[in-house]
Amino acid sequence: MATIARVLARAFPKASFDAEVIKLLALFCGTGLLLSLLMMIYGLDLGAAFF
Repeated sequence: MATIARVLARAFPKASFDAEVIKLLALFCGTGLLLSLLMMIYGLDLGAAFF
């Protein structure tokens, strides 16, 4: 996490990125990855045939 924050701080110097915003963004990305992994494991297909 700290490495991601440092990379973003270098990429956007003096920008209005707060540490909490970066943590929240990482949390949402992690949640999305976890849900994607769980859907792959349980075989839930959200393709065109699902609808």
